[in-house]
Amino acid sequence: MNRIKELRNEKGLMQSDVAKYIGKSERLVGFYENGERDPNTDTLLKLSELFDVSVDYILGKSDSKDSKSVNLNDIDIAFASGIRGLNKENQKTLKNIMEGLLAKQELEDEKKD
Repeated sequence: MNRIKELRNEKGLMQSDVAKYIGKSERLVGFYENGERDPNTDTLLKLSELFDVSVDYILGKSDSKDSKSVNLNDIDIAFASGIRGLNKENQKTLKNIMEGLLAKQELEDEKKD
């Protein structure tokens, strides 16, 4: 998880700052940075909020830091949604719903600007 350390340094934060924000110990943040431990889903979401990047960027699955842009072709639906039991047809339906919601949100954001 070297991206966590890179992001922390870019923001000028100490490990203690990150630990306080995510509600974990400073030592555990060090483990995340050194790849000795993997953050759970809740922690990944908090890190994503703190650094204003996508979870995929933190995980190294994407080179896009944009937390609002999601490439649905790269999403592991089971990981992203926590619903591993969906069959292929329902996964496709969920993907279509997500794409529709993102498109709707983009239109709403454009109207605000």
